[in-house]
Amino acid sequence: MACHRKKGGLMQTAIPFVLNALTLISILLIVSMGLAIIFGLMNVINLAHGEFITIGAFTLVAVQAAGGSFWLALLLAPVVGYCVGLALEKVLIARVYKNPLHAILVTWGLSLIIQQALVLTFGAAPQRAVGPFAGAIDIAGANYPAYRIFLIGFALATFAVTILLFKRTRFGLDLRASIQSTEMAAVMGVNADKINARAFASGAALAALAGVLLAPLTSVTAYMGINYLARSFFVVLVGGAGSVAGVAAGSSIIGGLETALSYQIPTTVAQALVLVLAIVILRFRPNGILSS
Repeated sequence: MACHRKKGGLMQTAIPFVLNALTLISILLIVSMGLAIIFGLMNVINLAHGEFITIGAFTLVAVQAAGGSFWLALLLAPVVGYCVGLALEKVLIARVYKNPLHAILVTWGLSLIIQQALVLTFGAAPQRAVGPFAGAIDIAGANYPAYRIFLIGFALATFAVTILLFKRTRFGLDLRASIQSTEMAAVMGVNADKINARAFASGAALAALAGVLLAPLTSVTAYMGINYLARSFFVVLVGGAGSVAGVAAGSSIIGGLETALSYQIPTTVAQALVLVLAIVILRFRPNGILSS
């Protein structure tokens, strides 16, 4: 009987730990996929990536304030992110592809402008968003929030669809050709400017989608995206810049370590230690763990 109770207690502790780790990994996975396209594949250091996450979160806030549902916002946010990303790429980003320093300055300025625009529109006070599911699901005697289970499954499905788009569609083929050799791709009839614009907008759309999924788990503010900017860069770098599949490996390492450490030490300290460990990994694997 005592052995049975001990086993049950262990399961009730282990299952939430594993699911908490999977929740954070899933969040980092979908947050970082957009950055993997913009930074890892296009080699643009986009310091405004976090603000596209925030735009997605505020899309949910606005839709629910107007009486709409979570599902409507889930469909609408990627469209908003895509359109904003496409417009910014055409007006600003396209002019700085060949100058990394200018790209850093321009995207940093964009992040500040977007933050202040959101403050002026929604106010500085934290906003709340509601997920589509309430309550918890019983898993082997352990109760776990139903929305987090949904988030894990949705993130994995989105990652699989993204991989298929890059492997099996004409857009993915043209983008990979442009990455390998812009000149050769142009000879084959690939319009590099059009591909870059669509790629940047797609990365922004994925970030906005991540914002919708993240919003019910936290307070929505104009500065919430900053918390995920550094971690998403480390996910891409640790997994291997230029590899969408590497995002899964990077998310697992960063998210898994942060969850494990957060059970022992304060969350902010755990995040700092994980970033230090990521730097150590990059010291020995500067091209990422999936590099050849």
